[in-house]
Amino acid sequence: MFSWLRRQKRDEKVNGRYRHGNEHLIEAREVVKVYENAAGKFTALRGVSLQVNPHEFVAVVGKSGCGKSTLVNMITGIDRPTSGDILVGDTAVHTLNEGQLAQWRGRNVGVIFQFFQLLPTLTVAENVMLPMDFCNMYAPRERRDRALYLLEQVEMAEHADKLPSATSGGQQQRVAIARALANDPPILLADEPTGNLDSKTAESIFRLFMDLVQQGKTIVMVTHDRDLTRQVTRAVVMADGEIVDEIVNQSVTPTTVFEPEEVR
Repeated sequence: MFSWLRRQKRDEKVNGRYRHGNEHLIEAREVVKVYENAAGKFTALRGVSLQVNPHEFVAVVGKSGCGKSTLVNMITGIDRPTSGDILVGDTAVHTLNEGQLAQWRGRNVGVIFQFFQLLPTLTVAENVMLPMDFCNMYAPRERRDRALYLLEQVEMAEHADKLPSATSGGQQQRVAIARALANDPPILLADEPTGNLDSKTAESIFRLFMDLVQQGKTIVMVTHDRDLTRQVTRAVVMADGEIVDEIVNQSVTPTTVFEPEEVR
């Protein structure tokens, strides 16, 4: 059996808390984000606090420009807060330099974008292998096997040697999900992952997310679709850079997940 099927459990909380005192897997604490340009200052986040537990499927919903994508970019480290803290497991994400962020993100967080962001000159399988190569995860001889395994999980194995342009939008999003899973991260962050898909394809992608939660992943998904609030563990509603409401779905039960590791 390949070594990538034998994931060791990572460090757990001590006395109910992680290294920086956070009780939750993901904690955004009083996060403010101010952008400055020629037109002046724009405040995208206004003291936002968010907590996500392991095994949750959380949707961040709201109209365009409300700050939901900015909040998720804070958690991934793609963007940095003007003030406030971002804690994920044992890692204070807002304190990492760019090199540390890239390594931490590659090992701990799978990011799924609305526009797929697949490299057009690489095959489907090579796109999935890329995070393994970047983070030096798994033995080189195992990486294609793992990529094919993941593509099989998202029903794309038969397209492994095609270029992304030879597949449909829904198929490319499935490849993007496989790529996000390449290094077996405990957390997936998705920014409008169904925004460019037709309703039938979007529903199939959402069902795939539900399956991943049942398998133990923690997912935070940005969406403008309020109908999805009935199917996720919890929905956080944003408006004008603030969290204005929260909807908990008691019928969705969390499962088990590995915890993110500290930067090495």
